[in-house]
Amino acid sequence: MLRVARVNTPTDVLSRLLDALRTLSTDLMTAERDPLPPMAGPRWLRRLPHVLVVLLAVLTFVFSANELLLRFGDPHTAASTAGGGLGMGPQLALPIALAKGGAVLLAMSRPVPAWWLSMAMASVVAWAAMVYGPGGEWPWAYTGLLADPLVLLLLALRVPVRVAGEALGLSLGLGLALGGFAAGFQNDSPLFPGAAVSVVAVVLGAALRGRREARSSLAQQAVLTEEERARRTVLEERSRIARELHDVVAHHMSVISIQAQVAPHLATDPSDELKENLAGIRQNAVDALTELRRVLGVLRSEAQDAGGAAPHAPLPTLQRLGALVENARAAGLTVRCDTSGEPRPLTPGVELSAYRIVQEALSNAIRHAPGSTVGIELAHNRGGLRVRIANTAPRAAAPPSPGAGHGLLGMRERATMLGGDLATGPTPDGGYEVTAFLPAGGETRT
Repeated sequence: MLRVARVNTPTDVLSRLLDALRTLSTDLMTAERDPLPPMAGPRWLRRLPHVLVVLLAVLTFVFSANELLLRFGDPHTAASTAGGGLGMGPQLALPIALAKGGAVLLAMSRPVPAWWLSMAMASVVAWAAMVYGPGGEWPWAYTGLLADPLVLLLLALRVPVRVAGEALGLSLGLGLALGGFAAGFQNDSPLFPGAAVSVVAVVLGAALRGRREARSSLAQQAVLTEEERARRTVLEERSRIARELHDVVAHHMSVISIQAQVAPHLATDPSDELKENLAGIRQNAVDALTELRRVLGVLRSEAQDAGGAAPHAPLPTLQRLGALVENARAAGLTVRCDTSGEPRPLTPGVELSAYRIVQEALSNAIRHAPGSTVGIELAHNRGGLRVRIANTAPRAAAPPSPGAGHGLLGMRERATMLGGDLATGPTPDGGYEVTAFLPAGGETRT
């Protein structure tokens, strides 16, 4: 099958040209503020680029004024005669030099208008060369080798590569056009070296901008990764808490079922209505226990896949706190445990969460404060149980602990789910403190 090549009609060419002009207008006809970003590093180094740009702007003004006055100064002076000048005075030379230095200064905050100003000054200088006499190096005088590429560099640092390329193309086109009129493309003209410097400036600016964007993207990705890791840690901890609390609930449901089954045999001549109610209670308990076991089966299988604990491992309580303290002492910590207040009956969920909080705090002390002294305080009061674990500053440098750092999320999640609260932070002596309050009721929040 033959394909007929589509011929571009003059209308198509004109349409594409208009689209290109609209894009060019959108990119370069803007005065939006785009400040020069600070430099990465120490605080005293962050504003170094701005200081350098201000210094270069001052130098641009001084050298431009000096060059314009000497080259186009009083023709009766030796300096101007040597330069071939024909009488440009300070009333014209100084504003041009001020505008060239101002373009460099303006490029720190509004790079596109600064580029337009730099282009306008190149045109004015070319006009001056044609009006006042020969100047083979115009429109890119030697000071232009500093100012114009510097403005392009500051522009390329802030705008997309496409916009920087458009500005470079227009600069080179204007330079070639003005160079042809004003200098006749003489061999000793700095026109072509200036063009090469401008190309290098744009390439360097685009490369630095790409590097800065890549570093910013990596930093954002690192933040997102850390947030995702923290979220996953919270979800894993919630799943672990749910498994443990389900074990507690399953135990109570089993007790309810057995008591409902035994109750009729303990009563003397129980009524049919009582037997029926107790049978309903037992049946509901059995049904609930069946559903709980089904849920527990799913949670247990997930725990096994993730390398979790054994399915039927007994749930720890504060009665096993002594073994936990002995393990911490064996790891090199000096641990003391104090209990105050009158012990009150606590729900299994509160006991379990208190044990886990102490366990995680001791693990953190082992990892981050080796050789320290750890104080564990359990304060019983009418409202509930207050747990405080504080360690002193480490006696030796802590080895790197990859993957650590999210235990505090788990502790906070346990306290929150029971309606309590948790506070953590460093102590004045360089140690760390964890304080949690768990209500006696321990009502689980969903």
